[in-house]
Amino acid sequence: METKLKVKLLAHTENAEKIIATAAKLCYSSSDIEHIQDGLTPEKTESFLQRLVDLGHESPIEHVTFTFGVEGVSRSLLAQITRHRIASYSVKSQRYVTEGQFEYVVPPAIKADKTAYDKYVKTMESIQKEYDDIADILKAKYIADGIAEKAAEKIAIEDARFVLPNACETKIVMTFNARSLMNMFHHRCCERAQWEIRAMADEMLKLVKEVAPTLFKYAGPPCVSGNCPEGKMSCGKMLEKREKYLC
Repeated sequence: METKLKVKLLAHTENAEKIIATAAKLCYSSSDIEHIQDGLTPEKTESFLQRLVDLGHESPIEHVTFTFGVEGVSRSLLAQITRHRIASYSVKSQRYVTEGQFEYVVPPAIKADKTAYDKYVKTMESIQKEYDDIADILKAKYIADGIAEKAAEKIAIEDARFVLPNACETKIVMTFNARSLMNMFHHRCCERAQWEIRAMADEMLKLVKEVAPTLFKYAGPPCVSGNCPEGKMSCGKMLEKREKYLC
């Protein structure tokens, strides 16, 4: 069964931009903690955030976090997003959750070609059958060995899952501090990122811009606020990207 991407901002640091401005003010002010937030109007907060950008002073933005719930993504994407190591991840387990009628992600290029798509769906259906058969065979064996049914099923699906494809859908809850999140957008909103993780990053960026617009004003691929670092590998779409991400 095909699945679709869904991204939700589950939680974030309250008054995130003011917290960052508070941390930044501490670095450049003699104010004591009790009065450090005095006078931090929305205008002053924006000014402090802009100063951080101008100075390249990124450590204060680590004080705020954003937690996302994501579904309708593949195990292939999971392998990519967890390379962003300064973050916390909770993922639907294939050891504890039986993949009966598993959902799967279909790449757009495959979906656009009927022959490829039909073959793809047929392959997913075949894998589902083999997974079910292997799980049933192992479960029956473990029950015959005297293991309780529920425990037998868990042990069986631990090994049966090895036949599941990278296309298999998973669900993720993940938390980033803002600095790590900026870095993720820097790499994954880029045209050279794979289509699936780029689509997820774009949705995440839209959500955080709603709650912290000044902080994420220049977030996105590196060409949004500077030069493209890809050299000859550049997509050549800098103006198009700036129009998209600076709107």
